Amino acid sequence: MKNKNLIVEKGFIDEPVPENIDLKEEILRLKKEKNAVILAHYYVDGQIQDIADFVGDSLELARKAAQTDAQIILFAGVHFMAETAKILSPQKKVLIPDLKSGCPLADSMPAAEFAKFKEKYPEHFVVTYVNTTAEIKALSDITCTSSNAADIIASLPEDTKIIFGPDKNLGSYIKGITGRDMILWDGACPVHQRFSLEKLLKLKQEYPDALVLAHPESDKQILLKADVIGSTSKLLKFAIETDAKNLIIATEPGIIHQMQKAAPDKNYIPLPPDTNKPMSICVNMKKHTLEKVYNALKFEAPEVVLEQDLIEKSYKPIKRMLDVSLKLGIIK
Repeated sequence: MKNKNLIVEKGFIDEPVPENIDLKEEILRLKKEKNAVILAHYYVDGQIQDIADFVGDSLELARKAAQTDAQIILFAGVHFMAETAKILSPQKKVLIPDLKSGCPLADSMPAAEFAKFKEKYPEHFVVTYVNTTAEIKALSDITCTSSNAADIIASLPEDTKIIFGPDKNLGSYIKGITGRDMILWDGACPVHQRFSLEKLLKLKQEYPDALVLAHPESDKQILLKADVIGSTSKLLKFAIETDAKNLIIATEPGIIHQMQKAAPDKNYIPLPPDTNKPMSICVNMKKHTLEKVYNALKFEAPEVVLEQDLIEKSYKPIKRMLDVSLKLGIIK
């Protein structure tokens, strides 16, 4: 990781797992023995989702990280998520199964460059997507997730001038529905940016009754064709509740695991990227495996540790987001 404020006390553990053990049983045993909790994002492998204590999107998992009584938090997600868990629970030991599980979107906003960018707009209020490093959060006034971004922006006084980043697609979508004065950082998630409009149109010809469910990190041309736009949690809720039988999913296909579990009678069609691949996969989320979860719990490594000063600075905008979300009734 290129974050100079990040300290990793123990490095990546890649020790072979004994062949004669039941990985799931051993993970559950270690979790109980060490008073650990496993948080997993919707985009990680389904096997990990199935053994997690909590599966959710960024907002849900941020809350769980803040509320847990466990002594150890194992975060199966990309790196900024584990950082956020450490910021919210600095007294806890935070583990990430694969330290190399980074986020290109977060990396698209280097702290030094963003600090200079901020200097150009001294009167602007800084709203950053939670998909950022701790250093960026420390430079922010408030954070947001795809679940609450529109509400966070709308809660600000109407004359507020806003800097939003790093995702330009999410920012453009929020700017369009709120009408606010927003300057956008030029970043994007490669998983959502790669969705193919041509393949979407072909799928709609093949499944004319299909509804399109899209994450707002997707490109505008995809969002214009979507029937539902929202966070992974919102898309999951809609998929469960709708009467539609064919659903085209324009987000990382890991969410389909939960959709199939909750509503197995429907046909979930992942939208392919503009390459020859059948799905637009987040390779970083998929770096986590049951073997790595087992080793992380066994060796309590890799551990994410942040400097105290960075924790204090980056905590404020996250806490502000949670407080506003509670006040608006977005979370309870």
